[in-house]
Amino acid sequence: MVNSGPESTAVQQSAHTMRSDHLAKIRPDPAARGVLHNVRVLDMSRLVAGNMLSLQLADFGADVIKVENPKVGDTLRHWVEEGPAGQKIDLWWQTYARNKRSLAIDLRDDQAREALRQVAKTAHVLIESFRPGTLEAMGLGPDVLHALNPRLIIVRLSGWGQDGPYRELPGFGSLIEGFSGFAHKHVGPKGLPQLPNMALADMIAGLTGAFATMTALREVEVNQGKGQVIDLSLLEPMLAIMGTDVAAYAASGHMKAPDRKLASPRGAYQCKDGGWVALSGSTDAMARRVMEAVGRPELIEDPRFATNEARLEHDADLDAVIADFVKGKSLEECLAHFRERGVTLGPIYDPARLLADTHVAQRQSYVSVNTGKAEFVMHNITPRLSDTPGAIRTPAPELGQHTAEILAEGGLTQAQIEALTREGAARCT
Repeated sequence: MVNSGPESTAVQQSAHTMRSDHLAKIRPDPAARGVLHNVRVLDMSRLVAGNMLSLQLADFGADVIKVENPKVGDTLRHWVEEGPAGQKIDLWWQTYARNKRSLAIDLRDDQAREALRQVAKTAHVLIESFRPGTLEAMGLGPDVLHALNPRLIIVRLSGWGQDGPYRELPGFGSLIEGFSGFAHKHVGPKGLPQLPNMALADMIAGLTGAFATMTALREVEVNQGKGQVIDLSLLEPMLAIMGTDVAAYAASGHMKAPDRKLASPRGAYQCKDGGWVALSGSTDAMARRVMEAVGRPELIEDPRFATNEARLEHDADLDAVIADFVKGKSLEECLAHFRERGVTLGPIYDPARLLADTHVAQRQSYVSVNTGKAEFVMHNITPRLSDTPGAIRTPAPELGQHTAEILAEGGLTQAQIEALTREGAARCT
């Protein structure tokens, strides 16, 4: 934890208690055994996408080894959030580095790279997010790694992919969210393109990469195949979730309005107490329920609202009717009214409302994790497996916490480990 100490930790724990005392409190359980317990992952990536990818594997038991710069560590360690009294807390690292071990070695050093090659012999998966060509320049390209370990799966994360004219351009998620059409499709006030205020492209790439890794593992472990390279750009997973706008343009030659709806009625509506609700009436039957629920059953027979196509054409009229009805009720009144009538409407939450929700607490969607130094609220393991569930086994590691034991597992002697540490090529905490 950044800026931690007895006093700051006490302040932090007190503040968390006020907001999350109803959440399930858990301690990491090192004895928990996940379904991927015999899979070793070398994660050489930085920032979000790679950490999201390896988190999925770590949560289900994989031995994920974070390869970090011995001086500064993974960049994600320095993405801090504000805590009580202005305290800075490394919540990103605490969440996305749980269940991982830290190997702090300097990959600019020849002996450190040789040590990593030895550790790579014991791995099943290696993840990297360097600019294309960098791994080869280090003497760690796929040809070298596969000569050492033919069954190794190498996940190569980049913004634009390992080939193509943009391969060497910077690949930050914001650039991908713009390039992919996401910002064009999600317009804000005055029709301005909007970038998401979250690491959307990185998170989606991480989840896609976890799936790709598991399919490649199956080829090795079930089909007795060989290791391979997974070329995972941030771009293609974003394109995969963007729907049919590009296909529709290719088919018709016409550009759709970026803020067009797919179904009507659908939208966000504000209640009289300031709360917001989201409503979706994407089927004709549900649209009829909505019209009845807002006290306008006569609209059901109106040809302007008989089909989804017709409703989209006259969406502004129907939207105004719904908005006028909703603004006359509080959030709780609105939820009760529409739910009683079987309408697909729900609350739009901010973090405070989300944490206070009884459904979230009962399902333990968020949990309060006591690391032994502090408590952190974080999302729980997802998805849920009935027989082989994942678990939070260990808290996020200190920089270099596991360097000595990992290098020893790779076959290095105590003398070699001490030499690397003495030269500053490795860090042992």
